[in-house]
Amino acid sequence: MDVVTSHVVGPKMDVVTVPPPTPTKSSRHHHRSSISTTTYSPHNPKLKLPLFHTHPLISSKSLQTISPQTTTDSSKSIKRILKKKKIESSTLDILSLMEALYNPIPIDIYTSLVKECTDSGDPHTAIHLHHHIITNIGIKPPLSLINRILIMLVSCGLLENARHVFDLMSVRDFHTWATLFVAYDDNADYAEVARVFVSMVQDLGMQDSEIPVWMWGCLLKACTFSENFHLGMQAHGWLLKLGACGDAVLSSSLISFYGKFKCLEDANAVFNGASRLNMLTWSAKIVGECKENQFSEALSGFKEMGRQGATKESFAISSVLKACGKMLNRKQCGEQVHADAIKLGMVSDNYVKCSLIAMYGRSGLVRDAEKVFEMEENERNVCCWNAMVMGYMHNGMHIEALRFLYQMKEAGMQPQENLFNEVRIACGSVEY
Repeated sequence: MDVVTSHVVGPKMDVVTVPPPTPTKSSRHHHRSSISTTTYSPHNPKLKLPLFHTHPLISSKSLQTISPQTTTDSSKSIKRILKKKKIESSTLDILSLMEALYNPIPIDIYTSLVKECTDSGDPHTAIHLHHHIITNIGIKPPLSLINRILIMLVSCGLLENARHVFDLMSVRDFHTWATLFVAYDDNADYAEVARVFVSMVQDLGMQDSEIPVWMWGCLLKACTFSENFHLGMQAHGWLLKLGACGDAVLSSSLISFYGKFKCLEDANAVFNGASRLNMLTWSAKIVGECKENQFSEALSGFKEMGRQGATKESFAISSVLKACGKMLNRKQCGEQVHADAIKLGMVSDNYVKCSLIAMYGRSGLVRDAEKVFEMEENERNVCCWNAMVMGYMHNGMHIEALRFLYQMKEAGMQPQENLFNEVRIACGSVEY
């Protein structure tokens, strides 16, 4: 209650209103402690939100001269601060400044702070800001702000927190579902990607034509890695109805999907029905044929790929080299692919280099494998070292393999455990 005093001056009475009392030390202490002890997430069990921060923008001297302003004026001033490029004020500093003004923080300021935190990717600040919003906003946040909070949490690597917010939402739109869908895809949780997709279609009642192409591609990738054949077949049926199977990205995804389940006839049908063939579709076809030991078909496809002018990427070259290493005329075809890799400048690629070493080792051309291995010393990885050891072992050069293992350990590389066992047995010693 405000304290009011009055005195009479002539016939008029002047009323002098004393400003509201400054919060006492004890009340401030209570407010601070109530925030600092709040536990929000298992990732950060001891979150503390200090009321004031040491920052050039907010000094104790400046706070003493600040008088309460209207919410509109405060919003404008904070927006000006956020737009200044030369002054880098953190999200927590902004919150502290607004608290010091004893004014409610409007939603548009929260929106700006959420965007700033999303760009920074700081999980600590994201948790503090989210907690501040749900405890101080005073009204139910609009769906647009909640969607932004979801994006912020996902961008800061807080997928569990984002899922918790998602599960508590009573209303969701496409942007809500898409954020969660992409988050699980980025985290390679493909089984959850498939579940989110199905739930989204059911919840929103979406038609096939309303689902963007990129989402179909992610779904097919999820079905491939999670081995969800039934849903992948349904997705193919939906795409056939839409007439979208001719899309190069979707065609390559379908070819990879059928290749995963060893359905090469279906994969070839998709490939032949594609309106445009590019690097993705050709690579998907070649990889599927290599997995099914159809090495001649894979090599023929690789040559045809070049004749049609499609760009050859490292994964396709690596797959064909593995096929060449298992063919009867592996030396001749392997050297041809090696020549292509040199022309395309892909010999230094780790996948290609490792496949070249393995191919020459299987072909009995150990010296050629050594030349590839020694090309770029700084670019060697553990796969290249292991491939070289296996090349020695394949050609009965057990002493060289043993010596190479020592060199490998000296270089800080960890050989495969089965290589240790093979070399021990080959060298007639159980100890190494």
